[in-house]
Amino acid sequence: MSTILLVEDNPHIMKINAEVLSLHGYEVLRAGTAAEAREQLRWHPANLIVLDIMLPDGNGIELCRELKGRYHIPILFLTALGENQDVVEGLRAGGDDYLPKPYDLEVLIARIEARLRSDANSRRYVCYGDLKLDAVSFIGYVNGRDILLTQKEFTVLLLLAQNAEHKVSQAELMREVWGSESEMEKRALWTLISRLRKKLHSEDSRLEISSLRGGGYLLEQL
Repeated sequence: MSTILLVEDNPHIMKINAEVLSLHGYEVLRAGTAAEAREQLRWHPANLIVLDIMLPDGNGIELCRELKGRYHIPILFLTALGENQDVVEGLRAGGDDYLPKPYDLEVLIARIEARLRSDANSRRYVCYGDLKLDAVSFIGYVNGRDILLTQKEFTVLLLLAQNAEHKVSQAELMREVWGSESEMEKRALWTLISRLRKKLHSEDSRLEISSLRGGGYLLEQL
């Protein structure tokens, strides 16, 4: 079940939107001010925020910019007609979509569903250079071809791709794959990295897993 945070100071609009979202199976959090929105997110994770631009204690655009700096949550703005400049500023501040008032409730639900699907897809795939990793099916592609990763190989390559061009320590990789650190795991990791290099090179990829002094690896493009 997805959780939607409604940030709206109009109690009538809040009541209607909350009831419709609940009927469609969403869990609803309510905030009438920017301060209440911050407090809700402090204690409750949300999958999407429906944010009014005009709030009694601040500007929704500034709140969007603040929240985007702290959370990975899509934000759908609600705007009054004629607020075109606010729409532009809101999108530039990190907003993901907007809906002008008055709006059809079914359109609101459709926009929310579309944004949640888009967000789920962006989290599903991790891409770097020729590499694309599907975090749902645990399949890795190089230049569009399946490189037939084992589960442990996928786990290591995913962590390296998520930290591409930055060092990932041996200890972190061993904990992620085996849950412990020992000489046995260190040898197993070395063997696993060797297999990954061969699979990347077999597809004429420009990707390289470099060994770093002090124990660690780095995924980079040559």
